[in-house]
Amino acid sequence: MDNTIRPAIYDSLGHLISTRHSTRNFLPKSVSIDDLKRSLIMAQNAPSGSNTQPWRAIFLSGNALTSLKTALIEAADSDPSRILQLPEAFRHYRSSLGRKLYGQAMGIARDDLPARKAAVLRNFEFFGAPMAGIIYIDKTMYDVDLLSVGMWLQTLVLELTALGLDTCIEVSVAGYHQIVKKELNISDDMEILCGLAVGYGDPTSAVNQVVAGRDDWEQWIEIRQ
Repeated sequence: MDNTIRPAIYDSLGHLISTRHSTRNFLPKSVSIDDLKRSLIMAQNAPSGSNTQPWRAIFLSGNALTSLKTALIEAADSDPSRILQLPEAFRHYRSSLGRKLYGQAMGIARDDLPARKAAVLRNFEFFGAPMAGIIYIDKTMYDVDLLSVGMWLQTLVLELTALGLDTCIEVSVAGYHQIVKKELNISDDMEILCGLAVGYGDPTSAVNQVVAGRDDWEQWIEIRQ
């Protein structure tokens, strides 16, 4: 590669990585199928063990998305216990983010349980996004190469970001995997990993201004020489 263009390439990539964030309020503006296809073509370059390419996904919009949302909201409303819980050692991250989203950005009091429940259910509306993806993997590959699906998904969301689209990765959807499989006719041989909301974020929405923050990398990463 010509060294004269390396800084521009890395500056551009760095900008995408540092500015991409979870969007939780979308505008009712449709997503171009061509933009989705272009992003999927790029994501296909993600690495995978033995070139297995274990990522699987279904993208929905229009009536197909409405049907899935209706089923998920009904299930989550009647049985919120199926929303995946974090291990004790990691729960403070969710609590911290919840205070920023619900308390500060949305102005929901901690004891306002109906308002908090309504806010949680928006996960299953994909926050109003006009397009959503369901990401899954063959169960036989779960322990073998789950990592590759993560690399594919990161590549995908960065390419979507480069095209001006916003995203939100939603692990909450996996708690209702049987509903998803039934609605989308996905074999029980597959493991539902997450949902992906895709669209154009509302720039006036307070929840879209929330900065989750990150730990310093030195807290968890070692360099040994």
